[in-house]
Amino acid sequence: MTFTPHGRHLIAGDWIETEHAFVNEPAHGPVHRFSMGTVALVDRAAEAAEEAFWSYGYSSREERAAFLDRIADEIEARAEAITEIGTQETGLPVARLQGERGRTTGQLRLFVSHIRAGDYLDRRHDPAMPDRQPAPRPEIRLVQRPVGPVAVFGASNFPLAFSTAGGDTAAALAAGCPVIVKGHSAHPGTAEIIAEAVHAAIAACGVHPGVFSLIQGGRRDVGTALVTHPRIKAVGFTGSLAGGRALFDLCAQRPEPIPFFGELGSVNPMFLLPNAMAARADSLGAGWAASLTMGAGQFCTNPGIAVVLDGADADRFTEATAAALAKVGPQVMLTEGIARAYREGQARFQSRNTVRPVYETTSDGRSANPNLYEISGAHFLADHAISEEVFGPLGLIVRVSSMEEMISLAMAFDGQLTATLHMDPEDTADARRLLPVLERKAGRVLANGFPTGVEVVDSMVHGGPYPASTNFGATSVGTMAIRRFLRPVSFQNMPAGLVPET
Repeated sequence: MTFTPHGRHLIAGDWIETEHAFVNEPAHGPVHRFSMGTVALVDRAAEAAEEAFWSYGYSSREERAAFLDRIADEIEARAEAITEIGTQETGLPVARLQGERGRTTGQLRLFVSHIRAGDYLDRRHDPAMPDRQPAPRPEIRLVQRPVGPVAVFGASNFPLAFSTAGGDTAAALAAGCPVIVKGHSAHPGTAEIIAEAVHAAIAACGVHPGVFSLIQGGRRDVGTALVTHPRIKAVGFTGSLAGGRALFDLCAQRPEPIPFFGELGSVNPMFLLPNAMAARADSLGAGWAASLTMGAGQFCTNPGIAVVLDGADADRFTEATAAALAKVGPQVMLTEGIARAYREGQARFQSRNTVRPVYETTSDGRSANPNLYEISGAHFLADHAISEEVFGPLGLIVRVSSMEEMISLAMAFDGQLTATLHMDPEDTADARRLLPVLERKAGRVLANGFPTGVEVVDSMVHGGPYPASTNFGATSVGTMAIRRFLRPVSFQNMPAGLVPET
């Protein structure tokens, strides 16, 4: 099945063409033309979403579950076409796109089960106490309710799982919130075919068409209009620190401030403890290299920094990492802009005389080759820019002189999505000293693993203290993600038949 994009926006059930257009920049295959988003489209989509909320926000859990399930079915019915256009636009391999499609439908169906169970409603009931002295107590019931229309910004590095019908959209729809997606210009064709799947599910389930809209491309004013529109009540975002912070500030400055749930980047440090290093420095280096270069390092959980005690085991680890990286060839990056930013990040390391190249390459065009550098703990602590994310397959080894310096360095990190301990049982005492620090720094703390790959399960937290994300109490992966788009409402002395239980 071949898919040829028509290049229009989906606004409340209508496919709309606008005056100006842009073209995608596929890694291979044909170039396609897409209508560019406008502020007027944002207003039309937002007003339709508000209208849809009056029915969709009060629909039953079973109705929403059937809708999400049908979206997953419609995505699977377009499987081959999604893979074709996705690989063309992003340069990602077929297996990666197939896996990501499975994760996307898996997320939708996980929320189907979650909302059918109903536990997320957090129902609470305090019965009336009419005889209480000195004053009677009223009956109070609490239930979680949807917040209203939600804006979702598609991610560049996940054309399916964090984009049009990805985790943010699935969680919002499960909660009962209409969604307006701002498609990412890196993969507009992929966004369009997924929007067609959602559109088909809307028609099949009889849902108000304003429950979903897709706006493609557009200048900065389109994103600004979306997050500042008075009908929008929350925003989900995955992207850069600079872009996310700008949108976050706009949300906070509105006459009615709204929550901005942004994932803004992370270097995901690993701390390798001495007994683990003595036992398996070579395999740890090889494992890190594989994780660091997976998907050309274009994962938000890419472990970019390894902190080790200086010495012979650190030498073995460094040599093993470099040897494994030398076997990795150039990989296609998602966009020309991401590839350029990777080269600029490498240049930042090359400009420091405190940073020593271990395995250094050059990258051209849209391809990226891996790189490895090292620095002392003291120099790392003195240069905050070296701790900032380089999106791509670049690793930094930080050599510290003692466990005390390792703990001090851990304390100096900004908020992270993940932090990892590599340890043997004999390292438990040192791990106990580090763990309280890592718990305060990251949303997910791992032992003896690599953070690339995020399980979509009830217990997952994909978020962390700023700047990893803008709300440390939230996650964008797992069933707890639904909480971002709900608010608690108490009903006092309300007849039971009037209290929403859906």
